[in-house]
Amino acid sequence: MHMTSDRTNIRGVFSAGLPLSGGGSLRFVTLWGDGESPLPGHAELLLRGGTGNSLWAGPEVYGSSAPDLSGVPAAGRTLFLGTRTGAPFYRGMQACLVSGARARVIEARGSAVGVRWEDEFAEYALLGGLLPRDLKAGRYEQTLDVFRRMEEALRLAGMDFSHVVRTWFYNDRLLDWYDEFNRARDAFFAGRGVFGGLVPASTGIGSANRAGAALQARALGVRPKNGGVRVAEVPSPLQCPAQDYRSSFSRAVELEHPLFRQLIVSGTASIAPGGETVHVNEIERQIGLSLDVIEAILESRGMGWKDVVRAVAYLKDESYEACYRETARRRGLERLPCISVQADVCRGDLLFEMELDAAVVKAG
Repeated sequence: MHMTSDRTNIRGVFSAGLPLSGGGSLRFVTLWGDGESPLPGHAELLLRGGTGNSLWAGPEVYGSSAPDLSGVPAAGRTLFLGTRTGAPFYRGMQACLVSGARARVIEARGSAVGVRWEDEFAEYALLGGLLPRDLKAGRYEQTLDVFRRMEEALRLAGMDFSHVVRTWFYNDRLLDWYDEFNRARDAFFAGRGVFGGLVPASTGIGSANRAGAALQARALGVRPKNGGVRVAEVPSPLQCPAQDYRSSFSRAVELEHPLFRQLIVSGTASIAPGGETVHVNEIERQIGLSLDVIEAILESRGMGWKDVVRAVAYLKDESYEACYRETARRRGLERLPCISVQADVCRGDLLFEMELDAAVVKAG
């Protein structure tokens, strides 16, 4: 038995909460932008929310023209610019609000790189805005340094890389060097024994960043305390494991807590069971297959679209927005807490990708 997490979806703001033991909570918040103009009111909403015993993790800001966030109490802030950064735009932001869970900011070398919180069952860390230190280094070395920065932040949270359940990589000029990125990730994973345990869920997508780095990254770590929290890979019923074609991530990961279940679905695109791209040059069919694949993963864990607490849709070209909106309308997904943004996907012939988290609160 379960029930959908506590949620609201009104006036361009979505909020869904999950309970933590001891009266704490984790709340997923999506704030929609309106295209070209920024919404300064979003900064005000964050300021009002992050008070008392509450702390923001993030936010992730999707836009080159964003509200002034300099005064917002957040940690692990990530600015996602997409591939084509010429015209100003603002699509919105997402963040997590941690309340009553002994939350604290993770400070690494003078930067607020994330938030750590805990309850009686586990410790958690959400990291963001991780950049390499030497922007003149080659892309391979910059990738390894981002992993080292991730490890450094995890150590400050009392964790190591074995506790990472989810990663996000936003690579500048992704299509020019995705194979090189994969080699660096494989080398790091091999050195840390990742392939002998849980391979994290992940998104690898094309986006520039204001620092001019080869990439920036985010990560979620979970360290169970007493067996009450379990983390496991979830296969995709309609696709093969990504590792079958030498891409080192899990299709999805599920976190089972005594009070809720959270399903973390990696970036999902129009890929056949054997690993090849399907529906080349057909944006509507690529969107449809991607959604079918995600829906099958959700259903395999007894969930549905109504249980989604955050999502991001990546479109290779801005002109695909209308097609995505119409497909979402036909499927009854107009109110999905999803921000859509232009970005390159990891193959030149992939036109669409979606990632999401879904959660259900356990009854009783």
